[in-house]
Amino acid sequence: MSVATHPHSQADFLKGEPHKKHPGVTNLKTLHLPEELQMAAQSIIHRAQVARLTDRIRSLTNILWSRKRPVEDVTLRQKAVSLEKELWEKAMAKRGDVDEQALEDRIRKKVFSELRRTTYHWTPMKYDEELGVVYMAARLAGGYAAVRRALNEIKKRDPSFAPQSLLDFGSGLGSVVWASHSCWGDTLKEMVCVDSSGPMNILAERLLKGDDESAEPYIKHVYFRQFLPVSPKVQFDLVVAAFTLSELPSGKDREDAVFTLWRKTSSYLVLVENGTKEGHQMLMEARDTLLNKQEKIVHDSRPASVFAPCPHELTCPKLGREPVIPCNFQQLYHPLPLPGHNDRQREKFSYLILTRTEPAGPETEGVDWARLIAPVQRRTRHVHCRMCCSDGQLQHVVVTARKQSRDVYRCARSSDWGDQMPMFQKVEEDGDSEG
Repeated sequence: MSVATHPHSQADFLKGEPHKKHPGVTNLKTLHLPEELQMAAQSIIHRAQVARLTDRIRSLTNILWSRKRPVEDVTLRQKAVSLEKELWEKAMAKRGDVDEQALEDRIRKKVFSELRRTTYHWTPMKYDEELGVVYMAARLAGGYAAVRRALNEIKKRDPSFAPQSLLDFGSGLGSVVWASHSCWGDTLKEMVCVDSSGPMNILAERLLKGDDESAEPYIKHVYFRQFLPVSPKVQFDLVVAAFTLSELPSGKDREDAVFTLWRKTSSYLVLVENGTKEGHQMLMEARDTLLNKQEKIVHDSRPASVFAPCPHELTCPKLGREPVIPCNFQQLYHPLPLPGHNDRQREKFSYLILTRTEPAGPETEGVDWARLIAPVQRRTRHVHCRMCCSDGQLQHVVVTARKQSRDVYRCARSSDWGDQMPMFQKVEEDGDSEG
């Protein structure tokens, strides 16, 4: 499929908007934390007087960014069996008179030590108040930026969505509440934050109260829990889990959590993770779970459909390519003004939004919308666009006013990584050339 000339469709797809604001643009300018949140965070960090804060910020950021999924028991067993077989074969090849029992003990020890050396050792993150403050200094602004950008996809493409209730699973410092409030503060009436860490919940409450215990919270109707509400009948308009799947100890736990969150969802489920291979693959597991697996008891029969970022429900084409490059996006933001922080930073994140309603989008007859999955390269009179398309394929299209039309060309110049681009039914396509 490629970008084509259909003057009638092209006038329609803009829906009266200027090219810079065409319906596929969902990117945001450089984000600031809400002023009240930033001032509360600075007050908490200043009062905590954490020793070597700059070093600890760097160290925690590196730990969180390089976090992987725990190795599954079955994978470990397979690795042990294969290693044991290999060591036995080597021993048998140079066999003389061998004490089999001693050899077996030696091989077993070697297998254990090799597995210990080469296996990723996942441990749960345990936050006391001090580590919670380090996390606030390191991750509050970046986490807020990623969630705010993901939520903007819904706000822009489904302007009639007016959620009254929010569930935030793994709520940490409450940045999802602040990001949701900045989008739908007028309509949200109940926000439930679930986090197993008591110290994190206390810090999140302090942020809401501007670090003043006697003050009223800046955002009302926020309730903190350490466990998910059990009843499957209680649903929320918007359910979010940001940087949470990576904190669950196994694939089974992630699958159970995703099913539980989907049961709790009446409109949109938003999942956000680091923009790493691990983060992307966890989101693709969740996508596969909700599109292709069925729970034994279904309380809400409306099926899941993908709202963003994928323009299709086929296998992610990025997973089939070697080396695997994650599907990720970026959001510029102003970090907390602390030593060692630049004026502007980039948050690289992956996200997935599923919906129970028909995906609202910049729908126009004869137009498919593809997702830009890399920075747009603007050149003289042509633009390089790398996109994931509605047929489940990755395409590199060189857009020109002559080949595609002035409207599409101007939209391409105004679009960027993460936006959607109109793809008309008939197209010339430029293969995978780089330029």
